[in-house]
Amino acid sequence: MELNALAPLAEQLFTDLRRLGDDGVGITRDSYGEGENAAASYLTEWAGHQGLAVTRDRAANLIFTLPDDIGDASDAGDAPATWIGSHLDSVPQGGNYDGLAGIVAGLLCLVEQRRSQRHPATPVRVLALRGEESAWFGRAYMGSSALFGKLNDADLAMPHRTHGRSLATCMAQAGADVDAIRNGATLFDASRAKAWLELHIEQGPVMIARNMPVAIVPGIRGNVRHNRVSCVGEAGHSGAVPRWLRHDAMFAVADLITRLDEHWRALLERGIDLVVTTGIVGTDPAEHAISRIPGKVDFSLEVRSQSTDTLDVFYELMRTECRAIERDRGVQFVFDRRLASPPAIMDAHVSSLLVDACRALDLPQERVPSGAGHDAAIFANAGIPSGMVFVRNANGSHNPLESMDLDDFMRGVQVLDAATHWL
Repeated sequence: MELNALAPLAEQLFTDLRRLGDDGVGITRDSYGEGENAAASYLTEWAGHQGLAVTRDRAANLIFTLPDDIGDASDAGDAPATWIGSHLDSVPQGGNYDGLAGIVAGLLCLVEQRRSQRHPATPVRVLALRGEESAWFGRAYMGSSALFGKLNDADLAMPHRTHGRSLATCMAQAGADVDAIRNGATLFDASRAKAWLELHIEQGPVMIARNMPVAIVPGIRGNVRHNRVSCVGEAGHSGAVPRWLRHDAMFAVADLITRLDEHWRALLERGIDLVVTTGIVGTDPAEHAISRIPGKVDFSLEVRSQSTDTLDVFYELMRTECRAIERDRGVQFVFDRRLASPPAIMDAHVSSLLVDACRALDLPQERVPSGAGHDAAIFANAGIPSGMVFVRNANGSHNPLESMDLDDFMRGVQVLDAATHWL
């Protein structure tokens, strides 16, 4: 792969899409919304200028191919293909590389094949997926889950965080076949996929700390979450109600979080993989006051692990602690729908090819598990051999300060390109 020729294309794509998604603070490309639609339109036009063919699948995801390979994943007559992809959307005021880097990487592989006329034995197709981020509807992996019949009526009814329109409405407006999705139709023929490859920025600090430009991902944590849990107590005057007569929802939530943190620490000391997060906590702005005992507190809860058993055990432990706090403090915990995404293990053969590509390119052959979720988990759990390449990224992710070096990115693209010729 000729890096000098392709690096300017990558820089152009990242610069143009940063400008297109700029919200004044970071990047906003809302799932099945205006920001994501704008990015999809731009990439469609760009691909046409590069001589690539572009179609849409029935979940409104974009499929990019070489012009002599215009099938899609639902066509049983297609030859098996190697699919490269990631997601178009971002979190609100997020960074430019989360998801987008994987799509640009796949597009560069196609451009290189078109220019060099050196095509691998297995066709390469690029999938720009819609709606991976849970920030907009409270449900992750929407575009990829729709392909495998994994969105149900409750998912499709979830409202957009800003304007309140349902996921089904927004998907339909983007051109998705919502009736087929609602009926659980399979829109991606897994038997026609030889592999799924995904390049993604690392969203933590490990690769920066260990000075690794790229790494191979052996597995992806799954999660269990509630978008909203309400702790319902009793409001009262802060100066007039003694502790023993209080039903303080805020202290009850603080008690729960403290207890979960202690359990988390104990499990980590036993070598068990686990992360626990409460990312949203609040009282009602219409009624809260310095001198008011909170009668209701809403919060989110998310637990991630590489083990399904760990997720299940910790979830039951959390519910047990809730019951104990209800008795101790005279409150009630009310849960919305439990959402879960299973962990995923990347395919050993595909991962070994990616490691071989790193070795051939004189790059580190390190493995870094993913604490964040990725669409690759959906493809892997659908039985498609899957592999992931991480590119180091400073300043974390899900914030405007994502900082991926273009040279590191191009090394990751080289790894993907090499693997496609060996699959």
